[in-house]
Amino acid sequence: MKPLSRKPLWTSSLVALLSLTATACGDDGEPESKCGEPLYGGDATDEAWRSLVDAKDQPADSTEAAQLALPTTGTTYSVNDAPPKWTWASSLASALPRPVSPASPFDTARSMLARVGEWVLPTAHAHLPPFTGDIHWVQVTVPGRECPVEMLTSNLEWQLDAATWDTLKASAGQDLSVQVVSAYLLQNRITEGPYRLAQPVTIRIQEAP
Repeated sequence: MKPLSRKPLWTSSLVALLSLTATACGDDGEPESKCGEPLYGGDATDEAWRSLVDAKDQPADSTEAAQLALPTTGTTYSVNDAPPKWTWASSLASALPRPVSPASPFDTARSMLARVGEWVLPTAHAHLPPFTGDIHWVQVTVPGRECPVEMLTSNLEWQLDAATWDTLKASAGQDLSVQVVSAYLLQNRITEGPYRLAQPVTIRIQEAP
């Protein structure tokens, strides 16, 4: 009897593995956000952002919200000013890491499949290491603009770049609203927060005289 070829068996196994791997990776799906990702600062990552997006519908909590030093409500700028630096303080910076609940058997199996799939067919890009630390999501609501101007950062400051400043200056003469959402993450999982300002800060950019 002619021995059975091992090639079809290997091919079928490979197809099945890649299919399972794609499904496993796909379960991490992109959060629904028609506005796309924010700007990133410090050690912030897209996966940290996804954690905050997933928690955006949680009840508002301001008990450990960031304290904005600049800007404050009523701050005014001129269109001729250089891009400002915004700063804040946060008690989350000294938060101690808390244990993460153990992964479920399904998550463990999914991770193993993804790892094996990576050996067989590397993904287009590697994920960054899981983020641990305090994270701050600054959101500037601009009149007439569907999407806010956003920055996700692990720093306690945001030095606005020229392009972002130009976007804000385009609404000179109108009130802009600044909100900060903060959380402490342990390996991309929120363990503290999210916290947000009880009231957004209102600022204005004055038109040129």
